[in-house]
Amino acid sequence: MRRSLHIKLVLIMVLLIVSLMVVVGAFLMNSVTGYYIDEFYQQIAGAFGQDNVDFVRDLQTATEGEEDGAAMVGELLSAYAGVLGVDGHDRNYYVLDGATGRCLAGSAAEPDGGVAITPNISTALLGEPGFDSSVTADYMDAAIPITRGGQPYIVYILDDRETARSLNGEMFNLIMEALVLGLIISVLLSFLLSKTMVTPLQRLTDGIEEVARGDFSRKLEVTSGDEIGQLTESFNAMARQLQTTVAAVENERNKLDTLFLHMADGVVAFDRKERVIHANPAAGRLLGRSFTQQDRYGDLFGDLFPFEQAEAAPGGLAGSRTVDGRYLELLLAPYARANQGGVLVLIHDVTEQRKAEQMRKDFVANVSHELRTPLTNIKSYAETLSDGVGELPPEMEQRFLGVILNESDRMTHILQDLLTLSRFDSGRSELRLTWFPFAQAVDDTYQAVLMDAQNHSHTVELAMPDHLPKVRADRERVMQVMMNIVSNAIKYTPDGGHIVISAGLAKDRVWMEVDDNGIGIPEGDRERIFERFYRVDKARSRQSGGTGLGLSIAQEIMLRHEGSLYLVDKDDPGLTICMELPIQGPRREDAHED
Repeated sequence: MRRSLHIKLVLIMVLLIVSLMVVVGAFLMNSVTGYYIDEFYQQIAGAFGQDNVDFVRDLQTATEGEEDGAAMVGELLSAYAGVLGVDGHDRNYYVLDGATGRCLAGSAAEPDGGVAITPNISTALLGEPGFDSSVTADYMDAAIPITRGGQPYIVYILDDRETARSLNGEMFNLIMEALVLGLIISVLLSFLLSKTMVTPLQRLTDGIEEVARGDFSRKLEVTSGDEIGQLTESFNAMARQLQTTVAAVENERNKLDTLFLHMADGVVAFDRKERVIHANPAAGRLLGRSFTQQDRYGDLFGDLFPFEQAEAAPGGLAGSRTVDGRYLELLLAPYARANQGGVLVLIHDVTEQRKAEQMRKDFVANVSHELRTPLTNIKSYAETLSDGVGELPPEMEQRFLGVILNESDRMTHILQDLLTLSRFDSGRSELRLTWFPFAQAVDDTYQAVLMDAQNHSHTVELAMPDHLPKVRADRERVMQVMMNIVSNAIKYTPDGGHIVISAGLAKDRVWMEVDDNGIGIPEGDRERIFERFYRVDKARSRQSGGTGLGLSIAQEIMLRHEGSLYLVDKDDPGLTICMELPIQGPRREDAHED
């Protein structure tokens, strides 16, 4: 850049000087030539003008006995040579025949070939003075017709312009010397000027190159207050603004990249040639595949909508797909930016929503079914009592009222369980934490169910170490879980069974395990026993008063205590279920000390 600008400045200065000298030289040389011509004709016109009437009269008046009029005219012209500027070398006079233009006399020898008939001589031959001349001609002449003694003559003054040429030559040499000096000065000045201009421009160029490489931190020094200084200040301001803007854009891009990479929904972008240009990890996880640039829209989503249809739908198109047991909702929307565009596919996993919706439907159906049975029984027995008032035996009436009370208690129990689950779901069920002996809670549970177990001829065994630590928990809720799992063991074990209640300590947790040799749970149903309203044997559960909510409530209580409730695998018949509690209690915000 520097060399190029140097050359440009030198060439500009040289061309400027040369052009100036050429114009000035041409003007001066033309002015000198024109001045010399004007001076010549003014001198000749003055010599034959009103100021020299006597001279003109002498030329036209012949003397007595004059034999050669041309010679007398020549003598008179010689006497006035100073007035006419005749020097006998560059400027001469000739006396021509006024009829033929033949040279009769002169201040110098007649030129080879005679005096040429010029336009001025032709004019004089016609009787008019000839004072015309051309700047481009190499001579100046004037022809004045006179009559002497009745004989026509022409006084012809001829100047070969040698003086003008000599003066122009000197002036040309002077102009050339000035031109050379001007060129030298212009070259020096151009280098000084280019240095003054190029140095800050070079700094600006270096700064721009650094900005182009992404470095906006450099600040250029402002060394002058002229336009270049203002340009430098503007560049510094631009670099600062670019740094701020790029930082903001980079921050937003990082946010979008982070969001794009970690968002749960999948995103796949296609260009207008149906090629994959971007896909986030969630898309590969949901669709169960990886993406490359060789993948095409038609291979991935062509079965939903043609690419042209998806690209032409302003509001987008909705579709669905099932992949590996997951339900996926897809939104295909076109996008356009500048000359780019294509189709964006948003993939949303609605598996949990579908399951939640199905669970909601099942829950409503189960609640309706569970409440319909006792309501039907209550209505039937109540109608029977109402229709047979005074006619039914007292013992039958008493039995019918007992059924109505039992069914009412059953509905009350169902509603209480539903209310408990509702409180757990809404987060409104707070735990009242206290420190209590875990071994005492296990023993209280054992004592509470011992009579019921004996009524079924069960053998109940309690096995636990002598010393178990106190635990921080909601004692009422923990006792509810213990009673639930022990009662289930008694309820679903045929009469005469064997039930073992054991407890212990494992690191920072205490546990209680209930093992029975009852009917157990089939392998296919073991994963669902903690679901609400789920019962392996629905007929027997209703017969025994079960609602299918007990283990669900127990599971919720354990989760809120940050404990666990799970089945233990065993080879013998029956079922083993274990509950664990952290000794220090839960760290939940909704757990409060009582």
